[in-house]
Amino acid sequence: MPGGLEFLIVSVIPLLLLGIYIYILIDILKSEFDGANKLIWLIVVFVLPFVGAILYYFIGRKQKIQKSN
Repeated sequence: MPGGLEFLIVSVIPLLLLGIYIYILIDILKSEFDGANKLIWLIVVFVLPFVGAILYYFIGRKQKIQKSN
């Protein structure tokens, strides 16, 4: 049974990455984009799972349509 650092690497970090990945997918699905950008970002995130999520976080979030209050 792994302990300490091994447990962290094998269990906690992958769960954290999975949580971030799911958060990004939900953010894409709930947001509005111009044209086919939503579909493009979904494809990018599915084809390049964690790289796509990082790209979306830094680039894609700026492409969302801002709702006026």
